[in-house]
Amino acid sequence: MSIFTAPDGTALACHTQGEGTPVVVLPGGPMRASAYLGDLGGLAARRQLVRLDLRGTGDSATPADPATYRCDRLVDDVEALRVHLGLDRMDLLGHSAGGSLAMLYAARHPRRIRRLVLVTANPWALGMAPTPEERLAAARLRKGEPWFEEAFEALQAWLAGTGDFVPALTPFSYGRWDRAAQQHDARADTEFNDEAGEVYGSDGAYDPPSTRAALSRLPAPVLVLAGELDGGPSPDLARRSAEVFPHAELAVQPGAGHFPWLDDPEWFAGRVDTFLGGPAFG
Repeated sequence: MSIFTAPDGTALACHTQGEGTPVVVLPGGPMRASAYLGDLGGLAARRQLVRLDLRGTGDSATPADPATYRCDRLVDDVEALRVHLGLDRMDLLGHSAGGSLAMLYAARHPRRIRRLVLVTANPWALGMAPTPEERLAAARLRKGEPWFEEAFEALQAWLAGTGDFVPALTPFSYGRWDRAAQQHDARADTEFNDEAGEVYGSDGAYDPPSTRAALSRLPAPVLVLAGELDGGPSPDLARRSAEVFPHAELAVQPGAGHFPWLDDPEWFAGRVDTFLGGPAFG
């Protein structure tokens, strides 16, 4: 772990694993400590992963101003990390809510991106979000699971606004609700900063028209990776996200949910490593 300083003086932590060309990794949640990403299915055996703990999470300090938890304000922290690492251009990977942060960074600093990887990224920054219909359609793919009936009823209630997001919904996030997935989920309560998560996408965080316009000119190659069984984003929403970029490719990981490196580590790490190994341009 190393500590560096954000422009407003907040001490931020990043965690380095592996050797080779660095890949800066932005966690989702929103505002979940980066520990949940692990070594991204063994990607750290092929690349050096630099996981950022966003301010107020993990080993990073709590900022003086809670308004700086907003996604667009976090772009400056990502840029401070690039400078700290001494990189002229960097490979950047964003997962889930961290995908929107990665998009905002790429829109503001397009020449600092060598390659961009968006893993089951929620495209809020593009003015796009999963619909209830997309979530329900993805959930129905799990109909044969022993936990399905209770989980599907809870999902319908949550989407209708008549129920809360309850633990029964969690299996839908994983391609396999096995021991590894259950252990991964069990750590979530200690890894989230709920206060910061409420601010992350608050009013003013996103300007979709300007972000889409900027990303439509992004010179870097982009990989948009979706899980076949994920409802947020579904593969179709991921496809529509990819269409915003001029040099994007879509990969749909078979049998995967929202955390695809857990469902098939070899497939995930191999696909991402192959993409990152390609030439940069622009």
